[in-house]
Amino acid sequence: MKEKEQYIIPIFVPHLGCPNDCTFCNQKSISGQTKKVTKREVKETIEEYLKSFKEQDSYKEIAFFGGSFTGIEIEKQEELLQVAYEYVKNKKVDSIRVSTRPDYIDKDRLKLLKKYGVKTIELGVQSTNDYILKKCKRGHTFEDVKKASKLIRRYKFELGHQMMIGLPESTKLDELNTAKDLAKLKPKMVRLYPVLVIKNTELEKEYKSGEYEPLSINQAVERCKELYYFFTRRKISVIRMGLQNTDLISNPKNEKSEVVAGPYHEAFGQLVEDSIWYDTILEKIKKFNVKVKEIEIIINPENVNNIVGHKKENIQKLRELYDVDVKIKQKKEIRPGKFEIKVIKTYTDFLDE
Repeated sequence: MKEKEQYIIPIFVPHLGCPNDCTFCNQKSISGQTKKVTKREVKETIEEYLKSFKEQDSYKEIAFFGGSFTGIEIEKQEELLQVAYEYVKNKKVDSIRVSTRPDYIDKDRLKLLKKYGVKTIELGVQSTNDYILKKCKRGHTFEDVKKASKLIRRYKFELGHQMMIGLPESTKLDELNTAKDLAKLKPKMVRLYPVLVIKNTELEKEYKSGEYEPLSINQAVERCKELYYFFTRRKISVIRMGLQNTDLISNPKNEKSEVVAGPYHEAFGQLVEDSIWYDTILEKIKKFNVKVKEIEIIINPENVNNIVGHKKENIQKLRELYDVDVKIKQKKEIRPGKFEIKVIKTYTDFLDE
């Protein structure tokens, strides 16, 4: 049976409820919005998205992103949640999710969210290293993360974690340790965000003074890939890698972009996925006990771009580094995410020609 298409209806509440400015953060830039969201705007956004969804028999979720939802004054929380909950009650939408800070979770807040049918709570963890959290002026500790995560799960919400790659003074090992710490708290899903240097943040000053050096795109892809492997092997879904592109979060060369530096790419998540596919193909090629010259990869049509890679990078790397030519055959019978590989020509065949 075909799985239902999943759609997200994003509602941005920039900087509402957030008690401080982290060194890397400018929520107005990240969310692409600068004003407080109203009840009417929430309704209009939901209606607009519902009309645009192609698959009507799909799983639809309203998601409140940005700021710290549970830090908003109670009256405003209820105002926004009431609008969303009407769509859940009328079965036009399946669920609601919110994102918030670990130190803005307690029993009363969770009871309020439960009252309005919220299903998923994502915590902006960023790191579990208290030194790095303090360096970034997060205003909470790993102990807050542990308490909040356990409380969320106790109240039967689905738990999500958001972590950042490339924070000031954070190493690859620090990030792997953060992943290990988070896995113990049993989130159902995680988001991985490489740090971008955004205008009008403290991090921008640190970058310009030479105190902070952002990751390159290749470094960020490799780190995210390793974390992707780590989480998925533990059956924790990685639901996003990289910030959502907006008019403000775009290529630093664009005039309107708020991005100063860092591993920005319009298809960052795709780069990581393509790299994972490349590793898998290479692993299968190496299992052949012959020197391979030409292969055929049989793949579902929706995964062709993953095999080819961004700007044909995967195909080019196989040719340049391993002298292997790739032919692609599309076959709908192959399950998405799977592929078959056949040796068309070995090096012995090539030399005998």
